[in-house]
Amino acid sequence: MNVIRCALGAAILMGCSAAAMADGITAVNYGGATGNAQKAAWVEPFSKSSGVTATAVEYTGDMAKVKAMVDAKSVSWDVVEVESADVGRGCQDGLFEKLDWSKIAKKGDLMPEAVTPCAAGTYVWSTVLAYNPVTTKTAPSGWKDFWDEKKFPGKRGMKKEARYNLEFALMADGVAPADVYKVLATKEGVDRAFKKMDALKPNIQWWEAGAQPPQFLVAGDVAMSTAYNGRVDAAYREGNKNLAIAWDQSIYDLDFFVIPKGAKSKEAAEKYIAYALQPQAQADFSKHIPYGPTNKGAFALLDATTLANLPNSPKNAKSAIAGSVEFWTDHGDSLEQRFTAWAAK
Repeated sequence: MNVIRCALGAAILMGCSAAAMADGITAVNYGGATGNAQKAAWVEPFSKSSGVTATAVEYTGDMAKVKAMVDAKSVSWDVVEVESADVGRGCQDGLFEKLDWSKIAKKGDLMPEAVTPCAAGTYVWSTVLAYNPVTTKTAPSGWKDFWDEKKFPGKRGMKKEARYNLEFALMADGVAPADVYKVLATKEGVDRAFKKMDALKPNIQWWEAGAQPPQFLVAGDVAMSTAYNGRVDAAYREGNKNLAIAWDQSIYDLDFFVIPKGAKSKEAAEKYIAYALQPQAQADFSKHIPYGPTNKGAFALLDATTLANLPNSPKNAKSAIAGSVEFWTDHGDSLEQRFTAWAAK
Protein backbone atom coordinates (compact mmCIF):
# COMPACT_ATOMS: atom_id res chain seq x y z
CA MET A 1 0.00 0.00 0.00
CA ASN A 2 2.82 2.40 0.92
CA VAL A 3 4.55 1.51 -2.34
CA ILE A 4 1.39 2.37 -4.28
CA ARG A 5 1.01 5.64 -2.37
CA CYS A 6 4.62 6.57 -3.02
CA ALA A 7 4.30 5.76 -6.69
CA LEU A 8 1.06 7.72 -6.92
CA GLY A 9 2.64 10.63 -5.03
CA ALA A 10 5.65 10.62 -7.34
CA ALA A 11 3.40 10.58 -10.37
CA ILE A 12 1.41 13.52 -8.99
CA LEU A 13 4.60 15.45 -8.25
CA MET A 14 5.93 14.75 -11.72
CA GLY A 15 2.62 15.85 -13.17
CA CYS A 16 2.66 19.06 -11.16
CA SER A 17 6.21 19.75 -12.25
CA ALA A 18 5.34 19.15 -15.89
CA ALA A 19 2.25 21.32 -15.56
CA ALA A 20 4.30 24.13 -14.04
CA MET A 21 6.81 23.87 -16.86
CA ALA A 22 4.03 23.78 -19.44
CA ASP A 23 2.34 26.84 -17.95
CA GLY A 24 5.50 28.84 -18.59
CA ILE A 25 7.09 31.62 -16.58
CA THR A 26 6.71 35.34 -16.13
CA ALA A 27 10.03 37.16 -16.28
CA VAL A 28 9.86 40.64 -14.77
CA ASN A 29 12.30 43.42 -15.72
CA TYR A 30 12.68 47.21 -15.62
CA GLY A 31 11.51 47.72 -19.19
CA GLY A 32 12.95 50.23 -21.65
CA ALA A 33 16.08 49.42 -23.60
CA THR A 34 17.18 46.91 -20.96
CA GLY A 35 13.87 45.08 -21.13
CA ASN A 36 14.03 44.98 -24.92
CA ALA A 37 17.56 43.56 -24.77
CA GLN A 38 16.45 40.87 -22.33
CA LYS A 39 13.54 39.90 -24.57
CA ALA A 40 15.80 39.60 -27.62
CA ALA A 41 18.73 37.83 -25.93
CA TRP A 42 17.05 35.75 -23.23
CA VAL A 43 13.25 35.63 -23.12
CA GLU A 44 12.46 34.71 -26.71
CA PRO A 45 15.48 32.41 -27.35
CA PHE A 46 14.80 30.58 -24.06
CA SER A 47 11.21 29.95 -25.07
CA LYS A 48 12.28 28.57 -28.43
CA SER A 49 15.04 26.33 -27.10
CA SER A 50 13.28 25.02 -23.99
CA GLY A 51 9.65 24.82 -25.05
CA VAL A 52 8.75 26.76 -21.89
CA THR A 53 6.75 29.87 -22.63
CA ALA A 54 8.42 32.93 -21.11
CA THR A 55 6.51 36.20 -20.91
CA ALA A 56 8.30 39.47 -20.20
CA VAL A 57 6.59 41.94 -17.86
CA GLU A 58 7.78 45.41 -16.79
CA TYR A 59 7.77 46.85 -13.28
CA THR A 60 9.22 49.82 -11.44
CA GLY A 61 11.45 47.89 -9.04
CA ASP A 62 8.95 48.23 -6.18
CA MET A 63 9.81 45.52 -3.64
CA ALA A 64 6.54 46.21 -1.82
CA LYS A 65 4.71 44.47 -4.65
CA VAL A 66 6.93 41.40 -4.36
CA LYS A 67 6.43 41.37 -0.58
CA ALA A 68 2.66 41.64 -0.95
CA MET A 69 2.61 38.61 -3.28
CA VAL A 70 4.80 36.56 -0.96
CA ASP A 71 2.84 37.50 2.17
CA ALA A 72 -0.45 36.65 0.46
CA LYS A 73 1.02 33.35 -0.80
CA SER A 74 -0.23 34.34 -4.26
CA VAL A 75 2.91 34.77 -6.36
CA SER A 76 2.31 35.34 -10.07
CA TRP A 77 5.90 36.24 -10.98
CA ASP A 78 8.64 33.64 -11.45
CA VAL A 79 11.83 35.58 -12.17
CA VAL A 80 12.29 39.20 -11.09
CA GLU A 81 15.10 41.63 -11.89
CA VAL A 82 16.31 43.48 -8.79
CA GLU A 83 19.08 45.93 -7.95
CA SER A 84 21.98 44.94 -5.74
CA ALA A 85 20.64 46.98 -2.81
CA ASP A 86 17.57 44.72 -2.63
CA VAL A 87 19.42 41.40 -2.74
CA GLY A 88 20.65 40.99 0.84
CA ARG A 89 17.61 42.51 2.50
CA GLY A 90 15.16 40.50 0.37
CA CYS A 91 16.99 37.28 1.10
CA GLN A 92 17.09 37.97 4.85
CA ASP A 93 13.40 38.85 4.88
CA GLY A 94 12.46 35.61 3.13
CA LEU A 95 11.15 37.26 -0.03
CA PHE A 96 13.32 35.18 -2.38
CA GLU A 97 13.88 31.48 -2.90
CA LYS A 98 17.33 30.09 -2.18
CA LEU A 99 18.94 29.21 -5.52
CA ASP A 100 20.20 25.74 -6.34
CA TRP A 101 23.44 26.78 -8.04
CA SER A 102 24.10 23.20 -9.21
CA LYS A 103 21.21 23.75 -11.65
CA ILE A 104 22.20 27.26 -12.71
CA ALA A 105 25.91 27.75 -13.36
CA LYS A 106 29.41 26.88 -12.24
CA LYS A 107 30.23 29.56 -9.71
CA GLY A 108 33.81 29.77 -10.92
CA ASP A 109 32.61 30.78 -14.40
CA LEU A 110 31.03 33.96 -13.00
CA MET A 111 32.46 37.11 -11.47
CA PRO A 112 32.38 36.65 -7.67
CA GLU A 113 29.85 39.44 -7.08
CA ALA A 114 27.31 37.60 -9.23
CA VAL A 115 26.99 34.61 -6.90
CA THR A 116 24.73 34.99 -3.85
CA PRO A 117 22.45 32.54 -1.98
CA CYS A 118 19.21 34.05 -3.32
CA ALA A 119 20.20 36.03 -6.41
CA ALA A 120 22.18 35.59 -9.61
CA GLY A 121 24.00 38.59 -11.06
CA THR A 122 23.08 38.84 -14.72
CA TYR A 123 24.74 41.99 -16.05
CA VAL A 124 27.05 44.87 -15.10
CA TRP A 125 26.31 48.59 -15.52
CA SER A 126 28.23 51.60 -14.29
CA THR A 127 28.12 55.25 -13.34
CA VAL A 128 30.70 57.06 -15.44
CA LEU A 129 32.15 60.45 -16.29
CA ALA A 130 30.40 61.57 -19.49
CA TYR A 131 31.33 64.64 -21.49
CA ASN A 132 30.63 66.55 -24.70
CA PRO A 133 33.74 66.23 -26.91
CA VAL A 134 32.76 69.36 -28.82
CA THR A 135 32.68 71.67 -25.81
CA THR A 136 35.35 69.76 -23.88
CA LYS A 137 38.21 69.69 -26.38
CA THR A 138 40.60 67.58 -24.27
CA ALA A 139 39.32 64.26 -23.00
CA PRO A 140 39.10 64.26 -19.18
CA SER A 141 40.67 61.43 -17.23
CA GLY A 142 39.19 60.58 -13.86
CA TRP A 143 37.44 62.64 -11.22
CA LYS A 144 40.37 64.95 -10.59
CA ASP A 145 39.66 66.42 -14.04
CA PHE A 146 35.92 66.54 -13.26
CA TRP A 147 36.75 68.86 -10.35
CA ASP A 148 39.26 70.94 -12.35
CA GLU A 149 37.15 73.93 -13.40
CA LYS A 150 40.12 75.92 -14.70
CA LYS A 151 41.31 73.29 -17.14
CA PHE A 152 37.76 72.21 -18.01
CA PRO A 153 35.40 75.19 -17.63
CA GLY A 154 31.66 74.70 -17.51
CA LYS A 155 29.01 73.31 -15.21
CA ARG A 156 28.99 69.76 -13.87
CA GLY A 157 26.00 67.44 -13.82
CA MET A 158 25.61 65.24 -10.74
CA LYS A 159 22.81 63.07 -9.40
CA LYS A 160 21.19 64.61 -6.36
CA GLU A 161 22.17 61.97 -3.82
CA ALA A 162 25.13 61.01 -1.67
CA ARG A 163 25.78 57.60 -3.18
CA TYR A 164 28.71 57.62 -5.59
CA ASN A 165 29.15 61.40 -5.42
CA LEU A 166 31.08 60.97 -2.17
CA GLU A 167 33.22 58.22 -3.70
CA PHE A 168 33.93 60.43 -6.72
CA ALA A 169 34.85 63.33 -4.44
CA LEU A 170 37.40 61.23 -2.56
CA MET A 171 38.98 59.96 -5.77
CA ALA A 172 39.14 63.57 -7.01
CA ASP A 173 40.93 64.40 -3.77
CA GLY A 174 43.59 61.76 -4.40
CA VAL A 175 42.24 58.69 -2.62
CA ALA A 176 43.14 55.52 -4.51
CA PRO A 177 40.07 53.71 -5.90
CA ALA A 178 40.88 50.59 -3.86
CA ASP A 179 40.83 52.63 -0.62
CA VAL A 180 37.67 54.65 -1.18
CA TYR A 181 35.29 52.69 1.06
CA LYS A 182 37.89 52.27 3.80
CA VAL A 183 38.34 56.06 3.91
CA LEU A 184 34.63 56.81 3.57
CA ALA A 185 33.88 54.54 6.53
CA THR A 186 35.61 57.06 8.83
CA LYS A 187 34.29 60.39 10.10
CA GLU A 188 37.38 62.09 8.71
CA GLY A 189 36.78 60.51 5.32
CA VAL A 190 33.16 61.68 5.19
CA ASP A 191 34.19 65.22 6.18
CA ARG A 192 36.89 65.12 3.50
CA ALA A 193 34.37 64.07 0.84
CA PHE A 194 31.90 66.82 1.75
CA LYS A 195 34.70 69.41 1.81
CA LYS A 196 35.61 68.38 -1.73
CA MET A 197 31.94 68.61 -2.73
CA ASP A 198 31.88 72.15 -1.28
CA ALA A 199 34.48 73.22 -3.83
CA LEU A 200 32.31 72.15 -6.75
CA LYS A 201 28.88 72.97 -5.36
CA PRO A 202 28.40 76.43 -6.96
CA ASN A 203 28.95 74.85 -10.39
CA ILE A 204 26.72 71.78 -10.07
CA GLN A 205 23.56 71.19 -12.09
CA TRP A 206 21.63 68.42 -10.37
CA TRP A 207 19.90 65.57 -12.16
CA GLU A 208 17.45 62.98 -10.91
CA ALA A 209 16.38 60.93 -13.96
CA GLY A 210 18.86 58.85 -15.94
CA ALA A 211 17.86 60.46 -19.24
CA GLN A 212 18.86 63.94 -18.08
CA PRO A 213 22.71 63.85 -18.22
CA PRO A 214 22.87 63.14 -21.99
CA GLN A 215 20.30 65.88 -22.54
CA PHE A 216 22.32 68.36 -20.47
CA LEU A 217 25.51 67.47 -22.35
CA VAL A 218 24.03 67.67 -25.85
CA ALA A 219 22.38 71.02 -25.03
CA GLY A 220 25.67 72.39 -23.73
CA ASP A 221 24.22 73.03 -20.28
CA VAL A 222 27.10 71.15 -18.65
CA ALA A 223 30.63 70.32 -19.77
CA MET A 224 30.70 67.01 -17.92
CA SER A 225 28.28 64.88 -15.95
CA THR A 226 28.05 61.73 -13.95
CA ALA A 227 25.83 59.38 -15.96
CA TYR A 228 24.72 55.79 -16.42
CA ASN A 229 26.73 54.27 -19.24
CA GLY A 230 23.65 52.69 -20.85
CA ARG A 231 21.85 56.04 -21.00
CA VAL A 232 24.80 57.67 -22.74
CA ASP A 233 24.92 54.87 -25.30
CA ALA A 234 21.15 55.01 -25.90
CA ALA A 235 21.30 58.75 -26.56
CA TYR A 236 24.29 58.26 -28.88
CA ARG A 237 22.41 55.60 -30.86
CA GLU A 238 19.49 57.98 -31.19
CA GLY A 239 21.75 60.38 -33.08
CA ASN A 240 23.22 62.54 -30.33
CA LYS A 241 26.84 62.11 -31.38
CA ASN A 242 28.30 64.81 -29.11
CA LEU A 243 28.67 62.37 -26.25
CA ALA A 244 31.66 60.45 -24.92
CA ILE A 245 32.65 58.47 -21.83
CA ALA A 246 35.84 58.63 -19.78
CA TRP A 247 35.96 55.18 -18.17
CA ASP A 248 38.65 55.98 -15.60
CA GLN A 249 37.49 55.42 -12.01
CA SER A 250 33.93 54.47 -12.92
CA ILE A 251 31.82 52.67 -10.31
CA TYR A 252 30.10 49.52 -11.49
CA ASP A 253 27.19 47.58 -10.08
CA LEU A 254 25.19 44.48 -10.98
CA ASP A 255 21.54 43.74 -11.56
CA PHE A 256 20.27 40.37 -10.41
CA PHE A 257 17.58 37.78 -11.05
CA VAL A 258 15.66 36.39 -8.08
CA ILE A 259 12.80 33.92 -7.73
CA PRO A 260 10.07 35.20 -5.39
CA LYS A 261 9.32 32.89 -2.46
CA GLY A 262 6.47 30.62 -3.43
CA ALA A 263 6.82 31.06 -7.19
CA LYS A 264 4.71 28.44 -8.94
CA SER A 265 7.34 27.56 -11.56
CA LYS A 266 10.59 27.53 -9.59
CA GLU A 267 12.12 24.75 -11.70
CA ALA A 268 11.45 26.56 -14.95
CA ALA A 269 12.61 29.84 -13.39
CA GLU A 270 15.97 28.27 -12.53
CA LYS A 271 16.25 26.98 -16.09
CA TYR A 272 15.63 30.51 -17.37
CA ILE A 273 18.30 32.01 -15.12
CA ALA A 274 20.71 29.26 -16.17
CA TYR A 275 20.02 30.09 -19.82
CA ALA A 276 20.63 33.81 -19.28
CA LEU A 277 23.99 33.07 -17.64
CA GLN A 278 25.37 30.98 -20.51
CA PRO A 279 28.30 32.67 -22.30
CA GLN A 280 26.52 33.02 -25.65
CA ALA A 281 23.33 34.40 -24.10
CA GLN A 282 25.40 36.85 -22.07
CA ALA A 283 27.28 37.97 -25.18
CA ASP A 284 24.03 38.37 -27.11
CA PHE A 285 22.67 40.65 -24.38
CA SER A 286 25.80 42.84 -24.45
CA LYS A 287 25.43 43.22 -28.22
CA HIS A 288 21.97 44.73 -27.72
CA ILE A 289 22.91 47.09 -24.89
CA PRO A 290 26.36 48.01 -23.49
CA TYR A 291 26.04 46.25 -20.16
CA GLY A 292 28.74 43.77 -19.30
CA PRO A 293 28.42 40.01 -18.86
CA THR A 294 28.83 38.35 -15.48
CA ASN A 295 29.94 35.10 -17.13
CA LYS A 296 33.63 35.62 -17.83
CA GLY A 297 33.49 33.30 -20.85
CA ALA A 298 31.29 35.77 -22.74
CA PHE A 299 34.10 38.25 -23.35
CA ALA A 300 35.77 35.94 -25.85
CA LEU A 301 32.58 35.99 -27.93
CA LEU A 302 32.47 39.77 -28.31
CA ASP A 303 34.18 41.99 -30.88
CA ALA A 304 36.48 44.89 -30.03
CA THR A 305 33.85 47.56 -30.71
CA THR A 306 31.38 46.00 -28.29
CA LEU A 307 34.05 45.43 -25.64
CA ALA A 308 35.11 49.09 -25.80
CA ASN A 309 31.69 50.11 -24.50
CA LEU A 310 31.31 47.62 -21.64
CA PRO A 311 31.87 48.70 -18.01
CA ASN A 312 33.76 45.54 -17.05
CA SER A 313 35.68 44.77 -20.24
CA PRO A 314 39.33 44.01 -19.45
CA LYS A 315 40.38 47.53 -20.49
CA ASN A 316 37.58 49.55 -18.87
CA ALA A 317 37.65 47.58 -15.62
CA LYS A 318 41.30 48.37 -14.87
CA SER A 319 40.60 51.47 -12.80
CA ALA A 320 36.94 50.80 -12.01
CA ILE A 321 35.64 49.90 -8.57
CA ALA A 322 32.62 47.93 -7.48
CA GLY A 323 29.95 49.92 -5.66
CA SER A 324 29.78 48.60 -2.10
CA VAL A 325 26.23 47.48 -1.30
CA GLU A 326 27.36 46.55 2.21
CA PHE A 327 28.75 50.03 2.85
CA TRP A 328 25.60 51.81 1.68
CA THR A 329 23.36 49.40 3.61
CA ASP A 330 25.27 50.26 6.80
CA HIS A 331 25.84 53.98 6.25
CA GLY A 332 23.36 55.06 3.57
CA ASP A 333 20.62 56.56 5.75
CA SER A 334 22.91 58.87 7.71
CA LEU A 335 24.93 59.92 4.67
CA GLU A 336 21.85 60.64 2.56
CA GLN A 337 20.38 62.73 5.37
CA ARG A 338 23.58 64.76 5.66
CA PHE A 339 23.74 65.13 1.88
CA THR A 340 20.14 66.35 1.65
CA ALA A 341 20.79 68.98 4.32
CA TRP A 342 24.06 69.99 2.62
CA ALA A 343 22.45 70.31 -0.83
CA ALA A 344 19.64 72.45 0.56
CA LYS A 345 22.02 75.09 1.98
